[in-house]
Amino acid sequence: MKQWMRIARELILVLLLTACVLAVCVFRYLPVFGQAESYRFYLGASSSARSFASESPLIDKLTAERVAGESAEYGGDRYAELKELFRARLLFREESCGVVNYYLYSPCLGDCVYLNGYAVNLHIAVEKSGERTAAGTPLIFGGY
Repeated sequence: MKQWMRIARELILVLLLTACVLAVCVFRYLPVFGQAESYRFYLGASSSARSFASESPLIDKLTAERVAGESAEYGGDRYAELKELFRARLLFREESCGVVNYYLYSPCLGDCVYLNGYAVNLHIAVEKSGERTAAGTPLIFGGY
């Protein structure tokens, strides 16, 4: 009987470890930005090579090949909230055509691109009116 209990405990341990490994693999593929009004993935060796809009970010990220970047759009000014969420540090900002672009580095995010000598992996663009925010990693490609 003791041998069966030991085998059962070892089997449970193996199942728990397998579940943990699977959870880590799935979490790796979760979309970076949550509860967005729209979502876009950038594919290929360069994040600006090809992109597509996504209605189901989790499924699309799991099935897409070589996701090199992501972006999302939100209503309102979400700069402070996103900066805090990703524990990001502001590197520099630019203003153009009624949009304020914030370039940041976050220890929570992966790959970066180099702009003005800085390693940037979070780009947040906010309309000066405060009506819309776009966030992208490593950058927002295309137009905003």
